[in-house]
Amino acid sequence: MNQNKVAVIGSGLMGGGIAQLCAQSGFETVNVDIAQEPLDKANALVEKLLGGKVAKGKMTQDEMNAVLGRLSYSTDFDDIAGACVVVEAVPERLDIKKSTFATIDEHADPEAVLLTNTSGLSVSAIAAATGRPGSVMGAHFFYPAPVMKLVELIRGLATTDETYERAAAFAAAIGKETIDAPELPGFVVNRLIVPYENEGAFLVMEGVKPEDVDRGMKLGCNHPMGPCELMDFTGIDVVLATMRGLYEQFGDSKYRPAPILQTMVDAGRLGRKTGRGFYDYSK
Repeated sequence: MNQNKVAVIGSGLMGGGIAQLCAQSGFETVNVDIAQEPLDKANALVEKLLGGKVAKGKMTQDEMNAVLGRLSYSTDFDDIAGACVVVEAVPERLDIKKSTFATIDEHADPEAVLLTNTSGLSVSAIAAATGRPGSVMGAHFFYPAPVMKLVELIRGLATTDETYERAAAFAAAIGKETIDAPELPGFVVNRLIVPYENEGAFLVMEGVKPEDVDRGMKLGCNHPMGPCELMDFTGIDVVLATMRGLYEQFGDSKYRPAPILQTMVDAGRLGRKTGRGFYDYSK
């Protein structure tokens, strides 16, 4: 096993960002996905982001080339062999994650630490898809992964102390700070942020302008972003899915999604990624 090799499964915005982060931190990194197109998009985005750093004088061209030299892309799960850490970052659906972990189990080295980047699913259920649940734990990154400092660490029922220690050491090696989160829906951050976002959506539905909701929290509470801006940044569809998951699992009315969120999703107003959410980004 190569202690300097990391594999990241999934090349969407989170997976591609985590792969970029690992390569920037000095790890030989392979980003694996089931199709070539998302890998090509991830590669192009990383080159664009790093090129922007070079243009702003925050990175030299040689440093950029070194990062890109440590980052490779593959559709072959055989290429995760030798990785000391495998990070899964596929869509937030239990069936997809369990299927992915069953495949990882077939190809990863026996000593590898297997991390799931879930924002609220059961780590124990995901780990049960493998023959080594003690080597599996949650590592919840935040978007954008190369920038946000926090990783929530979540033990499954079978996670060993060694796995936890190695996961914490890996997080430190890529420049992250960690908190221990319980294996309960939403962990820590989403348990706190979802009611905040949801109440902002209710206020807009009741006639308050998004600008006033956001300015109130930024000027009155010194938040860097108000709830409407934050939902647009994250994606209204992602926020709604998170709220529904918490509501279904806790049954607490504070997680009951504001109806306006479903209306926005139905209209395709998902936030920044579609050019329209609570705000209009098309201009």
